[in-house]
Amino acid sequence: MGEQPIFTTRAHVFQIDPTTKKNWVPASKQAVTVSYFYDSTRNSYRIISVDGSKVIINSTITPNMTFTKTSQKFGQWADSRANTVFGLGFASEQQLAKFAEKFQEVKEAAKLARDKSQEKMETSSNHSQESGRETPSSNQASSINGTDDEKIFHGPEAALLQSENDRLKTAVEQSNTNAKKWETELQTLRENNARLVDALQESSANVESWKKQLCACKEESDTLREKIAELEAQCNEASQEKERNAQLTIRVQELETELQDKEQELENLRKQAEIIPQLVSECESITEKLQAAELKNKDLEERIGGLQTDIADNQQKQGNMKGELKKFMDILDGKIDELHEFRQGLSKLGMDN
Repeated sequence: MGEQPIFTTRAHVFQIDPTTKKNWVPASKQAVTVSYFYDSTRNSYRIISVDGSKVIINSTITPNMTFTKTSQKFGQWADSRANTVFGLGFASEQQLAKFAEKFQEVKEAAKLARDKSQEKMETSSNHSQESGRETPSSNQASSINGTDDEKIFHGPEAALLQSENDRLKTAVEQSNTNAKKWETELQTLRENNARLVDALQESSANVESWKKQLCACKEESDTLREKIAELEAQCNEASQEKERNAQLTIRVQELETELQDKEQELENLRKQAEIIPQLVSECESITEKLQAAELKNKDLEERIGGLQTDIADNQQKQGNMKGELKKFMDILDGKIDELHEFRQGLSKLGMDN
C-alpha cells in the first residue's frame, strides 16, 4: 500500500529561529494543509506539509516526542532529527484539540511499533548466536562479505529513502499542476468578465445609436411630408405652368421613392428595436453574475481579515506570556538571593555555636 494520509487539517506553520531559539519564524504566508501519513512498509508515522513546491514539514514521529499546547489555538513539538521546533497556529480550539489527540494516538502507535521491532531484533539476534555456535564457518563468511544487519539496513533503507523522495517530488509536482490549473481558470474568468463588460457597453451604445437614428428618421419623414404638401399646393397653384409642374411631379416621385426607402429603413429599425428587451435581459443577467462575483470576493476578503486578526491575537498573547515569564524569573532570582542570604546567616550561627 505504501504511505497513506490518515488525518488532514489546515494551520499556519512556524519554525523556531535557529539563532535565538526563542522567536518564531513563519514557514508559510497563509494557512496550509498539514497531514499525518502512515507508511505500512516501514511501520512509521510522519507529519508532512507542502506549501506550493516547498516542503515545510517532514517530521517522523517518535515515542519520545511531545506535543505541547502553548495557547488556546497554538501548539508545538520538537524534532531532534530536523534540529528544530515546529509550531502550528489553528483557526479554532477544536482543531488544535483534534490535532493533539491524533498526535498522542500516533505517538503510542509508534511506541508499539518500536517495541515490536526490538522484540524481533532480539529474537533474530538470539537465533544468530545459536547458529553461530553450531556453524562457526558461516560467521567467518559473513564477516568477509558483510553482516546480515548491514545487508538489511543498507540496501532497503536506501530504497525507502528513494521512494520517500519520489513521493515528495510527486506531491510537489501535483501541487504545481493544481496551481497552474487554478491560475488558468482565474485568467479565463477574468477574460470572460472583460468580454461581458465589453458586450454590455457595445449593446448600450447600439441602443442609443438606434434611438437617435429612429428620431432622425421620424424628423426627416415629417419634413418630407411637409415638403410633399408644399409641392402639391404649388402644383395646384401653378397648374398653368406645365414645365414647372412636370419638374415638380418628378420631384414628388423622387421624394416618394425616398420616403418609401426611409419607411423601409424605419421598419427595419423597428424590427431591430424588438431585440432590445432581449439584450436588456442579457445585460441584467450579466450584472447579477458580476454582483455575485463581487460578493464572493468580499467574503474572501473578510475571511482573510479574520485570519490576520487571529495571527495578531496570537502574537499579542505570546508577548504577554513573555512578559509574565520575565516577571516570574525576576521573582525567582529575588527568592534565590533571599535563600542565599538565609543560608549565610545559618552558617554564621553554626560557626558562632
